[in-house]
Amino acid sequence: MSVQRHGLSVGMERTNGEFFLTLHVRGKLTHEDYQALVPMLESTIAGVEHPKINVFFDATELEGWEPRAAWDDMKLGLKHGREFKRVALVGNRRWQELSTKVGSWFIGGEARFFEDAEEALAWLNGPD
Repeated sequence: MSVQRHGLSVGMERTNGEFFLTLHVRGKLTHEDYQALVPMLESTIAGVEHPKINVFFDATELEGWEPRAAWDDMKLGLKHGREFKRVALVGNRRWQELSTKVGSWFIGGEARFFEDAEEALAWLNGPD
């Protein structure tokens, strides 16, 4: 018998028009994860003209996306991509690095892959 673990932790901080989104995923991202995440993100940035969002995405336990969730991710990027300033994906697999590069096509800012969380945070908090 195998045990499938799944979880999504989301944190959001705001300083004026700047936002810091933290995500930690265990297992596969699902459509239901996006059903929870997107309204939370949209309500947080509602009413802010030209919000800027930095994202710290801990993908060290990420196993991938369900097909519908991958579509949800692309829709999120197309709708809000210009609002993402920096996205740091922390992982430990080659496909995660490749998905970071592909994901960067759908945002207005930068996306980078890191194997070290401290380096990712330093980049996110560094000068523009």
